Amino acid sequence: TRFAMAGREVGLAVGEPPTSRGYTPSVFSQLPRLLERAGSCVGKGSITGLYTVLVEGDDFNEPIADAVRSIVDGHVVLSRDLASRGLYPAIDVPASISRCMPDVVDAEQLQHARRFLEILSVYRRSEDLITIGAYSRGSNPKIDEAINMIDRLDGYIRQEVAEAASLEDSRRALQELFA
Repeated sequence: TRFAMAGREVGLAVGEPPTSRGYTPSVFSQLPRLLERAGSCVGKGSITGLYTVLVEGDDFNEPIADAVRSIVDGHVVLSRDLASRGLYPAIDVPASISRCMPDVVDAEQLQHARRFLEILSVYRRSEDLITIGAYSRGSNPKIDEAINMIDRLDGYIRQEVAEAASLEDSRRALQELFA
């Protein structure tokens, strides 16, 4: 976002017209060049880039966040709401995406991860109804399942700063959620 803001200032200073939310066209043409510098290097390995995008007012549809999401292979969304509930790391799993996950995990792990995401998403969409007592158990089996599993799902996501979890431990714990 700082890169985009600086690019906007330079673009406006040289007379570019503002487009989406005041950003100039050059900002959107420079983003792919910046972000795609990380990646595969033929015969020499690869570079992983971790970029941060700060969104104003939690508006994930603002133009820079939207443009970055369209370029990168995945994104991890951090949530103030989850942090305020004491859930750390405060990763909003349903809002986060990995386009390359199917290429790096086996079919079983992918199936469990998708199931986890589905149940968590159902709960999050229904959370207000559940919290105020407007949801009646038995009226929707998917919501009932989400209510029954939410503590285990949150427990799987929660991790203390000093706590280490290997990929194999995480995989095993994910399998056990659905055993």
